[in-house]
Amino acid sequence: MGLSQPCSPGFTCLNTVGSYTCQRKMLICSRGYHASPDGASCIDVDECQNNLHRCGDGQLCNNLPGSYRCDCQPGYQYDSYRRTCVDVNECLANPCGQECANMYGSYQCYCKQGYHLREDGHTCEDIDECAQSVGHLCTYKCVNVPGSYQCACPEHGYSMAPNGRSCRDIDECAIGAHNCSLEQTCYNIQGGHRCLDLSCPPNYRKAADTRCERTGCPNHLDCQTTPLRITYYYLSFQSNILVPAQIFRIGPSPAYTGDNVIVTITRGNDENYFSTRKLTAYTGAVYLQRQAPSPQDFLIEVEMKLWRQGTFTTFQARIYVFITGNPL
Repeated sequence: MGLSQPCSPGFTCLNTVGSYTCQRKMLICSRGYHASPDGASCIDVDECQNNLHRCGDGQLCNNLPGSYRCDCQPGYQYDSYRRTCVDVNECLANPCGQECANMYGSYQCYCKQGYHLREDGHTCEDIDECAQSVGHLCTYKCVNVPGSYQCACPEHGYSMAPNGRSCRDIDECAIGAHNCSLEQTCYNIQGGHRCLDLSCPPNYRKAADTRCERTGCPNHLDCQTTPLRITYYYLSFQSNILVPAQIFRIGPSPAYTGDNVIVTITRGNDENYFSTRKLTAYTGAVYLQRQAPSPQDFLIEVEMKLWRQGTFTTFQARIYVFITGNPL
């Protein structure tokens, strides 16, 4: 029967004359492996258990056949440049005033629209759009609000236009948003309205909404000096109107050959904003001859004396003139 191997595992038996020798086998293992204790095979080197790894702080070593792998704990990410694990949620500590973005080994703060990042790199500050060029988009007033801006209109007399930037006049007379009495006439102006009293003085009757007719006169002189007719007019102009500006014309209708008129302002022109001028023998005009420094109301009385066939007849125009602000 056969003899048992005289040499231990890992050795080769070499026969000699009358005997034998045991010669160790030459076992070459790949990197990451080493010979087994009996030298018969190559076995994996556990770099993690034998502390032969080069994992950085906070990394977990996982052994692999012939090698190992450095893994990061949950919530961390491997930074190959630093050869270490970094927290992928540093933003969880809410270090930023508004928005936070994670980066490799760090984070970046940024702000919502309408804000800018302060020099500290963490907090956000509201941008005052009204102090910048965008404020000029509002025709009346720019109001800064957190993260944005709004255009505003005067508290009374205007509403915001659909474009959100300009203001449009509210016609209080048309919508009934006025405090005029039944005897008064509501007249809309830029940014407001006026309640006009178009009543007739004694010895006159109301012939139309804006016209009064004389009912009689005691003598011939009174008939020539008092107006045969009083007519109301109302005009509105913006304060930036170019002056001198012709705002009203007056004359007989119809006019006849030989007619001649004299037109004068008899009341309401204490500050000399208005003047009259004769255009033809039978036509006169009223001019606004200087600008009012601010919105202002006037009621001027203009008399026209008509010379016709040897007789004077007087007519009076009561003219409301409203100088308003410019459109917003």
